[in-house]
Amino acid sequence: MSITLYALDGCPFCEAVHDALTGHEVEYDTVWVDALHSERNEVKRVSGQRAVPVLVDDGRGVTMCESENILTYVERTLAGQ
Repeated sequence: MSITLYALDGCPFCEAVHDALTGHEVEYDTVWVDALHSERNEVKRVSGQRAVPVLVDDGRGVTMCESENILTYVERTLAGQ
């Protein structure tokens, strides 16, 4: 299973997702993005938009944005696996 979190250093929403993933002992990789929206081309390529956080779960074919949605997904789908 391959999970990737696209995040911006210092972003409180990204930190909340990181904390949830770490707290549930989910293995994942982090891709740190540029502070400028116009430079977040990789985020746009995977999610269709440039905002972070973005979580990509390749094993389940899921790409999602919005920290609240990601936190719910972590709790309901990834926790305990």
